[in-house]
Amino acid sequence: MWRYSALLLATLLPSTPAPRRVAAAPEAFIGRWDLTVRTPEGNRPSWIEIRHSGREALVGRFVGPVGSARPIAKVELTGDGMRFAVPPQWEQEAGDIVVEGRPDGGGGLAGSMTLGDGKRLEWTARRAPTLRRSAPPQWGTPVRLIAAGGGLAGWHALGEGENQWRVENGVLRSPKSGVNLATDRSFGDFKLHLEFRYPRGSNSGVYLRGRYEAQIEDVTRDTLPAPDIIGSIYGFLTPSEVAARKPDEWQTYDITLVGRMVTLVLNGKTVVCNQEIPGPTGGALDSDEAAPGPLYLQGDHGPIEYRNITITPAR
Repeated sequence: MWRYSALLLATLLPSTPAPRRVAAAPEAFIGRWDLTVRTPEGNRPSWIEIRHSGREALVGRFVGPVGSARPIAKVELTGDGMRFAVPPQWEQEAGDIVVEGRPDGGGGLAGSMTLGDGKRLEWTARRAPTLRRSAPPQWGTPVRLIAAGGGLAGWHALGEGENQWRVENGVLRSPKSGVNLATDRSFGDFKLHLEFRYPRGSNSGVYLRGRYEAQIEDVTRDTLPAPDIIGSIYGFLTPSEVAARKPDEWQTYDITLVGRMVTLVLNGKTVVCNQEIPGPTGGALDSDEAAPGPLYLQGDHGPIEYRNITITPAR
């Protein structure tokens, strides 16, 4: 009897509705975002830009832990969150990368990234800083980054395995693919001069603050300017011309980085002139763009040599 009465009462009383999620406005997602992705191997950086295209559509760009910036054709708003998918680039898996996120209540975003093999990773994000200076920098004393007496003083290897880098007669050499190399010291704004040489078919890169790669690679005579060739900021900024020399010839980079604004001179020709770097490139050490970072040299893509590396930091 009591069981049936309780059942009747439950059907007559109004049920408590489930809490409804409030739809997020597009403005909650528009802008540039520095992501930290949690992986089994540790935190990895990533980056997202979302913007309007016309009246209603949202589009953007995405940089994963590897690869270059790739376009987001459509960002979908789903209740209180957003979702988009991008095809694989250099990943081994054939499936799309699916990214989902929502406001975290504190001005940032949080969400998940499902890789092409179905593995799901969690991430958090904060708005990328503008890095605008209130006044032009005043330059300090130039610092030579290759020790006069040889050796790797002031540098450390990144990653596991044998450190293949050596200093011989003032030349910093990586004779084969192996670990990357970074300065112990971190820098904010700076002017950088370095010389490099590679054999035919090789590839390297110079990461400014450990986050923005100035690409180095052998190119053919008929190569056209593109955002992933020598003279580019990898995936973002295309050089105005292909100013590379032949393999096995010494070449020069003169790079000025102030906030996000970069000028890149390759072999005496200004190929990127005071352009904005939108965000970290693939292979960055972290996504903490407001912090200084090291100079890091890519050694995992082939043989490379460097010499006369001099950096002039801003005071």
